[in-house]
Amino acid sequence: MQLGPYQLRNNVFVAPMAGVTDRPFRQLCKQLGAGYAVSEMAASNPRVWASEKTSRRINHDGEMEPKAVQIAGADPLLLAEAARFNVGRGAQVIDINMGCPVKKVCNNWCGSALLRDEALVATLLKAVVAAVDVPVTLKFRTGWDRLNKNALTIARIAEDSGIAMLTLHGRTRADGYQGDAEYETIAAVKAAVTLPVVANGDIDSPHKARDVLQQTGADAVMIGRAAQGRPWIFREIDHFLRTGQLLPPPQISEVRQLMAHHLRAHYAFYGDYLGVRTARKHIGWYVRDLPGGEDFRQQMNRIEDCEQQLLAVDAFFESQLAHGERLQYAPAERAVPVPLAA
Repeated sequence: MQLGPYQLRNNVFVAPMAGVTDRPFRQLCKQLGAGYAVSEMAASNPRVWASEKTSRRINHDGEMEPKAVQIAGADPLLLAEAARFNVGRGAQVIDINMGCPVKKVCNNWCGSALLRDEALVATLLKAVVAAVDVPVTLKFRTGWDRLNKNALTIARIAEDSGIAMLTLHGRTRADGYQGDAEYETIAAVKAAVTLPVVANGDIDSPHKARDVLQQTGADAVMIGRAAQGRPWIFREIDHFLRTGQLLPPPQISEVRQLMAHHLRAHYAFYGDYLGVRTARKHIGWYVRDLPGGEDFRQQMNRIEDCEQQLLAVDAFFESQLAHGERLQYAPAERAVPVPLAA
C-alpha cells in the first residue's frame, strides 16, 4: 500500500491510542508485523510542546519509517504550526485527529467535536496540507451522533483539501466505543472517494479483518484495543490475509524475550519511577486471560522497582510452560498448525 512517497509493507495498521501507543509500543508492533503506526495525539497548543508529556508523545527517535505524528486542535493557524513543528522534528506523515470522543477533548472543540462544523473542517484540513510537504491524513468518525452522520461529506471535503488517506472509525462521537461498528458507512465512504480508506473499529482477529476488508472495500485495517497485550496480532492478521492460514499462539520462549525487550525499552523511555508504574497496564493486558493472570496482576501492581518487575514478569511467563510451550489464553479463533519461528 502506498502513502505519499512511502511504500507500506502491508495493510495492517496500529491505531493511535492515548497512553498506549508510545514509541516503545509502536516500535514493537512494527517489529511484529504492523505495516504502519501513528503516534499518540499531540495538542496543537505551542505552550505545551516543551512539556514532558507532549515531548514523549512526539518522540519517534529510531522508529521504523514512516514516522507519523497525530495532532489535534481547532485553530487553523495553530494546527498548521503544529504540523510544521513536528515535520521539523522528523515527522514524515501528519495525521489530524477528528475521531477522539473523549469529553475533555471534545469540550475544547477538538477531536470528533469538529464534525459538527464542516466549514471549519475544510479550513483546518487545507491549512495543514498547505503548511507541510509531507502526506497529511485524517482520522474521523461517522458523525456526531446517529441522527447527525456526515462521514460522506467529511470524506469529500478531505479529498478536495488534499488529504492523502482517510481512516474511519465506524462509530459516531456519541457512541464512544459502545455498540457495533458501522461497516456499511465505511463502505459508502470508500465508494465515494478515490483516496485510500482505512477501516477501524472492532477488528480483533484475522477472520474479522478479512471480513471487514471484503465488506467495506477498504484498503487497510487499523487495530486498536485488540493489540493491547497482544502486539503479535499484526503478524497474525497479515499472515492470514496473505495465506488464508491462522498462526498458532506465540511460543512462551518468544513472549519472554518480547516482554523483556518491551519493558526495558519502556523503562528507558519513561525513566525508572514513571516507567515501572506506566508499565503496569501493559503487563496487565499481556497476562489477562492467562492461567493465574489476575492474581499475578494484583501482586505485580505492588512492585515499585523496574528490575523486580522485569524478573516477576519473566517468572510468570516461565510458569506458563506448565501449560504448554505456547500461550494458553482463550484465543478469538482456533489456529491451525502452521510453522512459526520461535
